[in-house]
Amino acid sequence: MRKHKFVIGEYYHIYNRGVDKRKTIVDEYDLDRFLESMKEFNTTEQIGSIYQLSFAKNKLSAPTAKFEKLVSIITYCVNPNHFHLLVTPLIEKGVEKFMQKIGGYTRYFNEKYKRSGALFQGKFKSKHIKDNRYLLHLSAYINMNNRNPLGASTTKLSKSSLEEYTKNEKGFCNTTMASAQFKDGKEYLQFAIESWKNTLERKKALDI
Repeated sequence: MRKHKFVIGEYYHIYNRGVDKRKTIVDEYDLDRFLESMKEFNTTEQIGSIYQLSFAKNKLSAPTAKFEKLVSIITYCVNPNHFHLLVTPLIEKGVEKFMQKIGGYTRYFNEKYKRSGALFQGKFKSKHIKDNRYLLHLSAYINMNNRNPLGASTTKLSKSSLEEYTKNEKGFCNTTMASAQFKDGKEYLQFAIESWKNTLERKKALDI
């Protein structure tokens, strides 16, 4: 049982990793497939599979824009063996329904790599974010999770929402939480890099 309920309008850190720390993203197509799942299945409607959508007009043309969304995705990072999301539910049980839908990625992965069984370590983990300071630092942690201390990406098999915040890259995140508190993307990037450096320093200190 979770220690908290998912309340509409509240913020939650959602995360999980591959079972036995195995890779859940093996190539760039897998990464694209996971990201498409996050975008396309964030809807209250039943819209079929990613494969079925690939034959639709304007291939993968963001049907979620037409329908009510389950969650607002604030930031994300998808890495080769784990992922992080910062979300807020928009409807009752929005988080649970969203995670159940993108869980279909396991079926795709198992079929592609001729395996069976769970891909992720049990049910997804979650933490309720209660204050703004933690919220901002968590957004930086997630956006920088696949980066070096200077903000450069460390692998092609990883993707975060950082460019949506710093370069106005078109995506599916709701960046208003940060844009309301930072002058521009450059200021947010500076904050994110400093926050990430502090996180890495704390981790290094704990390892000593």
